[in-house]
Order: sequence, then C-alpha cells, then structure tokens
Amino acid sequence: MMNHSLKNQCKVSPGTIISGKWHSQNYTIIKELGFGANGVVYLAKHNNTLAALKMSDNGMSITSEVNVLKSFAKVQGSTLGPSLLDVDDWQGPQGRISFYVMEYIQGPDFLSFIQEKGKSWTSVLFLQLLNDLGQLHENGWVFGDLKPENLIVTGPPAKIRCIDVGGTTIQGRAIKEFTEFYDRGYWGLGSRKADPSYDLFAVAMIMINTAYPKRFSKTTGGISQLREAVRQKPELLKFEKVILKALQGKYSDAKQMRADLFDTMVEKKIPNPDPPMRANGTTSHASIQPQRKNTKDTQPISRQSYRRKKKKSGWMEFLFIAVVLGILYAWYTFNNLP
Repeated sequence: MMNHSLKNQCKVSPGTIISGKWHSQNYTIIKELGFGANGVVYLAKHNNTLAALKMSDNGMSITSEVNVLKSFAKVQGSTLGPSLLDVDDWQGPQGRISFYVMEYIQGPDFLSFIQEKGKSWTSVLFLQLLNDLGQLHENGWVFGDLKPENLIVTGPPAKIRCIDVGGTTIQGRAIKEFTEFYDRGYWGLGSRKADPSYDLFAVAMIMINTAYPKRFSKTTGGISQLREAVRQKPELLKFEKVILKALQGKYSDAKQMRADLFDTMVEKKIPNPDPPMRANGTTSHASIQPQRKNTKDTQPISRQSYRRKKKKSGWMEFLFIAVVLGILYAWYTFNNLP
C-alpha cells in the first residue's frame, strides 16, 4: 500500500492540467485509476486521446518503471505492457512531481472478463500470458506483482495485456512489489528472488483464483493447503499437474509450463512404455516380443521421422489454438450484436 503523505502529494482533482516542464505537453486529468506503493495513476486526455499518467515524488521509481517500458518496446512483437508516450516533471502546488505517460489499455480485468464471457476463455488467455511472460523473462526481467487486477483483456479479438509495471524487477534481485495471495514467499514455497519461477507461481495462483474469485486466507499454508484447494474445484482438477508443478517451482521457464498446459487442453494421451506385469509381479516377456506381421511398428524412429513428427505437432498446436480462438471470437461477436 502507498503511504498517505505520498498519495496526498500526488493528489490532483479532475480537470487539473498537468503541464510538462521540459516537453511542454499538456494533459487534462479525468479521474484516478488507482494507486500503489510508488505513485498514483490517472486517466488523462492529450490532444483528444486518452492516456494513463502516473506521477510520483520518487524520481528513482519513475526512472525504473520508464526503463521497464523501454525494455518492453525492444521486444519485437510483444504486447505485454503499455507503450511509453512521455516522461517529464510537473511543478504542482506541493512542489515538483515526476510523471510519465503511457498507453491507456481499455477493457475489463482478467477475472471480470472470465466471469462475464465464460471460463472457456481461461486456457487460451493463459497460453497468451505464458507466451508473453516467456519473452519478458528472455529479456532479463520478472514481472513481480502479477495478479488479475494487473491483467486487462482487450479486444475483440481477445488479447491479454499487463498494466502497472511498478513491480517488474531485473532477474536476480529482490522482488520490489508483491501481493500476498500470489507471492510464493507468503505461502512458504520459495524466496522473493526475481526469477521466472516466481512469475509462474503467480500464474498458478491466478488459475486457482478463477475458481475462488474472493480468494481465501492462509491457514496451514504450504503446498498441502493449495493442493486441497485445487482438488475441491472440478474446473481446476484437469490442470492439477500443471498448477502443482508451478507452485513447487518445477518449471524453469514459461515455455515448459505453456507446453504442459497445451497438452492438458488437448488431452494428449501418452502410451505407457512399461511392459505389462503378470499377476505375480514379473514381466511378461511374451507380451513384448515383436510380431512378425507388424515389424514396421517395432523399428526405432529415425531422426528424420522424429523431426517430421515434431514439426507436425507444432502445426497441430497452432491450428488448435487458431480454431479455439475462432470459435470463441464467433461466440463473442454473436453475443455482442446490437
């Protein structure tokens, strides 16, 4: 939470014009969007265009967040965070205040979107989120304060976007901001060191949050309480393996978690490679003898065949996601016809 003295210093009324000291750009405040540990965010208008303006008396905090947004801009094709539009100072009644202006991302927050449009969207949006987090991690950052309130769904077509980069931290450092429910340190399941698994723990907690919109309090804590919470909700059971692996820090990067989530979505069945057992517990050797009429089935897979299979699997993933998005988008359009 933000201290009251800082919020009062950054408190401005609707209609206030924020004039940049260095770039001479004017922004008319419309309303407050929210506040955190390091500043207040306002909806503002500039040249008939809406924007989000964040101000703080902590110049170092502003500089850090601006650097994060600049880093996001360097990630080709990434839409994880908002675009940076301006950075300046304003001479207000309480003294000089630093601020920056960013793209205003419109749309409901993640949980509101799921509750309104249906839980069929959940998996697709998580696949998008994990893809974007993977790009962020590859560029040396951890989002940190990842929670539904910081996830906005724009569209159509539906696209998940992250806002409030105040908690984004360089990998290897201590997490700057966190919310207890999504923090592995709070649950006794890891440190607050910024690494990819910290964000992936938060993703698992957001998945749990979809089934518990009002969240729940920590009692015993640890993996036992969270495992029990997962098993009490049928909609979470099918993702139990993925969720528990993320909660226990068994994913080192977002791509691994995304691949497991996708496999769960398509209910991919992997044949058991172990030979069948006799009733007395010994291996039935006869059962693993190759049949002469089907020698092709017993030959080892060549490297070329493996590559073809891998490529086909990649295309199947792409087509599956495209079909799911198409169906959901058609449903969304139909239900929003005038």
